Amino acid sequence: MAKLKGTVGHSDLEGGYLTLEADDGKRYKLEGDDAALKALKSVKAGVKVEIEGSVEEGGFGLGFGAPVLTVKKHKAL
Repeated sequence: MAKLKGTVGHSDLEGGYLTLEADDGKRYKLEGDDAALKALKSVKAGVKVEIEGSVEEGGFGLGFGAPVLTVKKHKAL
C-alpha cells in the first residue's frame, strides 16, 4: 500500500477523471469505486491531499501512460 502526498487535479480525457500531482513529480490517475474516491470527487482541484492506495503501473488508455492509483483512503492537508 502506497501513501502519497500531492495536489488533486482533473483531466478531461476519457470522459474525465481525477489525478494526483504527487510531491515527487509523478502524475497518477485516480480510480476506485469505494466511498473514499466518491468523497474525493467533491474535493476541488488544487487541494493538497494525502492518499493511501495501491499503484498499478503499465495500464492502457488515454491517460498518457500514467500509473493508476486505486484510492483506499484520503485526507486533506
